[in-house]
Amino acid sequence: MTGTRCTIIPGYLLARIAQAEPDLAPVMEFTLRDSADTRGRREVEATRWPGGHAPLQGGILPATMPGQRGASSTTLQAAWAGAVPEEAGPERRIHDADGGTSLPGRLVRGEGEPATGDVAATEAYDGLGSTWELLARAYGRDSLDGRGLLLSATVHYARDYANAFWDGRQMVFGDGDGVYFARFTASLDVIAHELAHGLVQYTAGLTYVGQPGALNESVCDVVGALVSQWVLGQGAQEADWLIGSALLTDRVQGRALRSMAEPGTAYDDPVLGQDPQPAHMDDYVDLPHDADNDNGGVHINSGIPNKAFHLFATSLGGNAWERAGRVWYDTLATRGRLPRDVDFATFAAATVQSAGERYADEPEVLDALLEAWAGVGIEVT
Repeated sequence: MTGTRCTIIPGYLLARIAQAEPDLAPVMEFTLRDSADTRGRREVEATRWPGGHAPLQGGILPATMPGQRGASSTTLQAAWAGAVPEEAGPERRIHDADGGTSLPGRLVRGEGEPATGDVAATEAYDGLGSTWELLARAYGRDSLDGRGLLLSATVHYARDYANAFWDGRQMVFGDGDGVYFARFTASLDVIAHELAHGLVQYTAGLTYVGQPGALNESVCDVVGALVSQWVLGQGAQEADWLIGSALLTDRVQGRALRSMAEPGTAYDDPVLGQDPQPAHMDDYVDLPHDADNDNGGVHINSGIPNKAFHLFATSLGGNAWERAGRVWYDTLATRGRLPRDVDFATFAAATVQSAGERYADEPEVLDALLEAWAGVGIEVT
């Protein structure tokens, strides 16, 4: 197996199904091969700007703005608020691949047009819109690039395709194999997670390997959870913090693909195995940095920063997209704050800097953040 891209289902799960289920092996093997075929385009798109950053965007503090580092909370809020006019909205296009692999496929719905009756197209349209709404209304960011980037998606990709992905330019959704995975548009947090890979592409541009790759996955899980909570109107304490709960069929012994509240407990299945995510640095999984080993465990070790965010958000209470989510967004989107190859400890320190700047007058935010990172074995001094 060679190559990778930002897919919601890790390759190791597809490989296990292919080995255990001869009837499904062709579907799973095609999904794995297809992931390699478009790796180059995604990587080129993800590094199109120096350091992974696009030019100055709405919602990003300019590098030359006075007071960027050590600025007061008031200064930062003034700099970052109100980037998206209230009357603005997303620009979406939904395409249908009709079981093929040519992208983007046949246009079936443009922005503001009525639903087609195709549930996958409707779910994709609504999911893209909900993600845009969170970014715009909570963080003042107009789409993934901060400049109103078109949100494009293709549904019904290939036959029984068991994945969804961001390819560097658009979202792509399979219909699932129907045995282990249902259609991939059915889970709002999955749509938002994959679209968030585009947000990472246009901000920090985190390298998709090892710890920066795990942070890439974790940030996208955070966005997925926040969009779901935003739509449901759920506070941090009442949310389930599950990613992909709507993807798994009744065949699977599990609740979801991942649990941010309890990494390592999402599934325990005879074919899929046991959820391998650690929740603490003591259990960090050190793997080779190649595609056969999940690019160094990007879908595995993401459980550690996931748990840190969950601890942070639930300690603060209220809506997770407010103070906790704002700290993560500021850290991701402030130019120069994160190197592309950032490790967990450096990311944690950057979140502490972001919290100290924005919430200088609310010391409980910084206290909760430091406790959250300590809770997963990362001490920030």
